Amino acid sequence: MTRATSPAQPLVEAPDQSSRAKRSYTLLAGCVLAGLIFLLALVSLFWLPYATDDTSGGRLTGPATDHLLGTDKLGRDLFTQAMTGSRIAVEAGLGSVLIAAALGVTLGVLTAFAQGWLDDTLSAFLDILIAFPTLLLAMLIVAARSATLGSAVLAIGIAQSAVVARLVRILVKRVLAQDYITAARTSGTSWPRIVAGHVLPNIWPTLVVNLALQFGLAVLAEAGLSYLGLGAPPPSASWGRMLQEAQATFTTAPAGALAPGILLVLLVIGVNLIADGLRDTLDPATRRRRA
Repeated sequence: MTRATSPAQPLVEAPDQSSRAKRSYTLLAGCVLAGLIFLLALVSLFWLPYATDDTSGGRLTGPATDHLLGTDKLGRDLFTQAMTGSRIAVEAGLGSVLIAAALGVTLGVLTAFAQGWLDDTLSAFLDILIAFPTLLLAMLIVAARSATLGSAVLAIGIAQSAVVARLVRILVKRVLAQDYITAARTSGTSWPRIVAGHVLPNIWPTLVVNLALQFGLAVLAEAGLSYLGLGAPPPSASWGRMLQEAQATFTTAPAGALAPGILLVLLVIGVNLIADGLRDTLDPATRRRRA
């Protein structure tokens, strides 16, 4: 006589729990890293250790109690400049993303309704805009205006809008091909109501992740433009300008280059981790693949 045994239960929940925990940790780590920089930028709006043009600290002094990171070659406090640079980086990232989202979503939705040769023409036009160098566009805008943070943000936002527009165009075309869109049109629903009620709610998870990635790219682009003198002018202390000014004194005062470089890396990594966590959380297809 044999003893009946119950069938073994398949362990199907462990991978899902592990994947969910990984998504949570990724999103949390990104929020912590980016949140520290955002907090530093917020504090700089109300308080700074020294004025941005204060040169009373002595040239190239090392870290001390009165100057936590030391001073630069002009005697300015490096911690004050790093705080100001964090505010400029956040402003550049948010401003560029807002411009890219406004232009890109509008252009992407409009081009998604194109058919035939017009569709091919608009697709080629977006590809040309994406291939157009951001630096060259910034130079053109600076030549028309001046070397300011607003000019850099405008140039970066316009350059990124083409990337957003192409993504939105692809996503909208995919949604418009669904049966429920055909049913909505058959019932007499207007296109504006379909876009607002069906299209945008279905594309926003992917769009939010892409905009988070564009934020990090905008911060890097602004730092590069400031390094070349096409960003915020002095006494505004952009991280890119700090890196440019500190390269000649790196061996004697490395904090001038290390501080903005580390903060820049932390912000970009934090935003990328947030984008990765949001993608795993908001995208149902990704959740199913990783479960």
